[in-house]
Amino acid sequence: MYKISEFSKITNLTIKALRYYDEEGILKPSYRAENAYRYYDGNDFKKAQLVLFLRDLDFSIAEIKDVFANYDTEEDLSYFLAEKKSFIAQRVIGEQELMKRIDRFLTFKKEEHDMDHKIEIKEIGPIEVASIRFKGTYKDVGKYLGIIYKEAKDKAIGAPFSCYYDPGFTEVADIEACVPVRGLIKGEGVTVKQMPGIKAICTTHTGSYDTLNFAYKAVLDYAKEHDIVCGLPSREIYHKGPGMLFMGNPNKYVTEIMIPIEKI
Repeated sequence: MYKISEFSKITNLTIKALRYYDEEGILKPSYRAENAYRYYDGNDFKKAQLVLFLRDLDFSIAEIKDVFANYDTEEDLSYFLAEKKSFIAQRVIGEQELMKRIDRFLTFKKEEHDMDHKIEIKEIGPIEVASIRFKGTYKDVGKYLGIIYKEAKDKAIGAPFSCYYDPGFTEVADIEACVPVRGLIKGEGVTVKQMPGIKAICTTHTGSYDTLNFAYKAVLDYAKEHDIVCGLPSREIYHKGPGMLFMGNPNKYVTEIMIPIEKI
């Protein structure tokens, strides 16, 4: 048996750390005397080595608890390590995307003052579309447009667009992905309908979708300055954007924003 001071020396775990792991139920001493002194044995030493190994691989306390609760053999451990590797790979992808977003911000911050959103009032006539209305994230639009194009094939005409039925920005949005078409289309979940004509405040934005908020600001500022009451759904027309396979240069995306006028 080892006293806690002795055990700390042979494991390279501080006394404070050993007490913490004890409180967390990860590395409890095999014997606790009536005076509350902790005593550790050879099995505890093996557990301590595993704790150090997992901590060195950046396992969190919660993850270490999960391992200890379900670990019996080294074969079991290999499954936990494989899962941890998968988590790390996902995190790397997330970190890489975050770096891209930072780069885009740095680029657009330089160009922000150069953004000129010309405002127009347009009468938009009715248009026949193949559409899918769904509840999801804004990034889902591309996926649903792809489904529509697959069904529409050569009947698709004009620029695709999406309609947003929520008055504000939401985590789960009410969206309708639309592709102008000519003729009937048969496809599961795809509806062919006529979108009504609208009178709308419009502006065109050149740049990444991450900066579309500047275009919306320009439109809404114009509406407030001219006492215009805006309606729903707003539309985003994708005159130039990512392809079916490649994202292309987001700095050259061209998106037209249309917000219906409810009352002037």
